[in-house]
Amino acid sequence: MPRPRADRPVVGFDLDMTLVDSSDGIAATLLAALGEAGVEVTAEQTRPYAGMPLELIVAGLAPQLDAARVAAVAARYRELYPVLGVDSVRSYPGAAAALAAPAAHGGRSVVVSAKHTPNVHRVLASAGLAGAVAPGDVAGDLFAEAKGVRLAELGATAYVGDHPGDVRAARVAGAVAVAVTTGAHDADALRSAGADVVLASLDAFPSWLAGHAARLAGGAPEGPGEARDAPREQHGDVGARRAAGRR
Repeated sequence: MPRPRADRPVVGFDLDMTLVDSSDGIAATLLAALGEAGVEVTAEQTRPYAGMPLELIVAGLAPQLDAARVAAVAARYRELYPVLGVDSVRSYPGAAAALAAPAAHGGRSVVVSAKHTPNVHRVLASAGLAGAVAPGDVAGDLFAEAKGVRLAELGATAYVGDHPGDVRAARVAGAVAVAVTTGAHDADALRSAGADVVLASLDAFPSWLAGHAARLAGGAPEGPGEARDAPREQHGDVGARRAAGRR
């Protein structure tokens, strides 16, 4: 059944490579967990996998491992990540302001991530972002369409992410798909995936949100198709690609 029309913004955010650059910690933990299993990879090989479900990352990096060993490496990664991965995480410029922006319009922010839920909370705390999101509005261990189900439950009117899977999540939730080019996917790839809005960084998000909030308050239907009212993506894609290259 269709959900009641929202009149205030509820914005979902992806975590890795959207709110925070967690690439160094992810790489260090993957190298350690895979190394214990006798699999040698480089940090550069891990870069394209940021934001994907952990088991898919392990299987992609180590196709020689059977399902049981993939599960064991993933479990070991989750044990190691709090020690090896959290401290190196840094919030992206504009992340704190983006998380705070919905409250200024009477709404709220939520975080829905593929990262293991306890580690989502650890990363938000380490990056200084935890105070902007209620603990009950944080969810992990979800990817793509599964994210969309949770976003719908939370009443999200928009979802911000860096991955084509995040666009699919927004579609399932009936929310506006807002993409940022701070991850491994450039503006063309994100538009091809169906993003309604493509921003070079979160710095541009509050301006876009003001229009989104006005439409909601005025009774305009929310959901996919708001790109016509979005600010054009900034010529910051070069800077975004440099950020992705540091992952």
